[in-house]
Amino acid sequence: MNRLSAFPNYVRQLIKGHLISCGFSRADLNKPIVGIVNSWNEIVPGHVPLRDLAEKVKEGVYKAGGVPIEFNTIAICDGIAQGHKGMKYSLPSRELIADSIESMVKGHDIFDGLVFLSSCDKIVPGMLMAMARIDLPSIWLGAGPMCNYIKPKESKMARRSFLEGKVSEDELLDITERYYPGPGVCPFLGTANTMCIVAEVLGVGLPGSALTPAGTSQRYNLARLTGEQAVRLIEMGLKPSAIMTREAFEDAIAVVMAIGGSLNAVLHIPAIAHELRIEISMEDFERISESVPLIAQVTPNSDENTVIDLYFSGGVVALIRELKDYLNLDRKTVLNDTWRDIIGKSEGFRPLKSIIRSVSDPIAKGGAIKVLRGNLAPDGALLKVSALVDVLKDPFEGVARVFNSEDEFMEYASSNDLKDGEVIIIRYEGPCGGPGMRELHRCVEIINRYKNVALITDGRLSGASYGISIAYVSPEAAAGGPLSIVRDGDVIRIDLGRKRVDLLISEEEYKRRKGEVQEVNRSFIPENSYLRYYRLFVESASKGAVRRSLE
Repeated sequence: MNRLSAFPNYVRQLIKGHLISCGFSRADLNKPIVGIVNSWNEIVPGHVPLRDLAEKVKEGVYKAGGVPIEFNTIAICDGIAQGHKGMKYSLPSRELIADSIESMVKGHDIFDGLVFLSSCDKIVPGMLMAMARIDLPSIWLGAGPMCNYIKPKESKMARRSFLEGKVSEDELLDITERYYPGPGVCPFLGTANTMCIVAEVLGVGLPGSALTPAGTSQRYNLARLTGEQAVRLIEMGLKPSAIMTREAFEDAIAVVMAIGGSLNAVLHIPAIAHELRIEISMEDFERISESVPLIAQVTPNSDENTVIDLYFSGGVVALIRELKDYLNLDRKTVLNDTWRDIIGKSEGFRPLKSIIRSVSDPIAKGGAIKVLRGNLAPDGALLKVSALVDVLKDPFEGVARVFNSEDEFMEYASSNDLKDGEVIIIRYEGPCGGPGMRELHRCVEIINRYKNVALITDGRLSGASYGISIAYVSPEAAAGGPLSIVRDGDVIRIDLGRKRVDLLISEEEYKRRKGEVQEVNRSFIPENSYLRYYRLFVESASKGAVRRSLE
């Protein structure tokens, strides 16, 4: 019996009539109906492989006795959206993705289970939010990373040479094609691969679902197995709420810390947990970060290794096996096995290489991500310590140079050099103020051409960011946060030892400026833009930039 059979006779026959006209047989519609939720498009490299993978998933569903029905949702490429106003739509698209899937599934109400096919930055978390919200038996699969032909340092050197005018655009593209040689998730440890790893650690994807390379026979076989397992999940009645527990989210945070994953995980993990009424805060990230050692370095934390090297080192299973004393191994996964069962079956595995260090000999003992507070970030700000070339052992004091948008900074930097000891403030780029909380990766690339310049912003930073780059400052400037009162020439102190970032002015001056804050003009947002509505309901970055409760 499937969900469709529970409808009243007349309604059921009407639904079947429409589905038969789509090409399904009468026999098909008596089987478990599995929705294939796909974000395939021809724009995003990580999504191009999903059309072929969907066909393999369908083979698996049919083999296990179900019938697959596919539908699509949107996907924005952060790489293409970088450096212009298109990035304002990236984070807000996460909510659109979750809402569109809910609308398709609940609007038709015929699905017994779901397979989620997605890759890349906001799409994986958006789909996991929908998975948690809908809570039908579900399983996730990504496209897998592309296999780079050159090392990250060669790509980084070429980009820097281009910014310095030493190589032409065509020369840069020749090198980039060897780093991004074909469809798949970009090979660095940005938000895309971080969130794919999170999905596998949570237990909603099969072992290997995150890092098995794109376009390989192993990836296609994973797709077939994913389809088969989707039908088994329906038969078992195993739902995401039984898999994505608080322990699962804490394990996901621990693995992100152990590999120095993207700062954006601090936005997305709380947002997914929020759908299950589980509260994950910056304090949870801070607590887990301090105790979990950094055991694997992948670009941007390394100039040598990509996630392909992590895959050949045993991938997520090997990470969990090494981190077993820090994790909750007795929780369920989509296999209905526990992680203890899974790593037990992998004991004889011998990696082709290994960039995964022992927890007894880590790269660093803890603190891959620092949560900073202080009078400039009362609700918290984030610094990715694992991406620092030199960890700040002494407090850094610098003079503020203030910009009210990414555009202002980019215009200034295109014709001016930054000065040693400056702290670049880029504000009004938070979830509300942007609106949309742009990722300021291009700004980081410019700032890191200088040895002694820091960045502080209420915007986002890519998982590929590095250097003294502090982001997600909360509350944001548009909400009256302290970034809004900083002026050119103010002195700012960054103290990692005390985990503080402070504006060095008197308390009296601080209060006086707070009373003079002016709203920044946002007239460039079209009257009928989705971004106008997004501004009205989005919460602070410290709360995952989720939708504000209407209750």
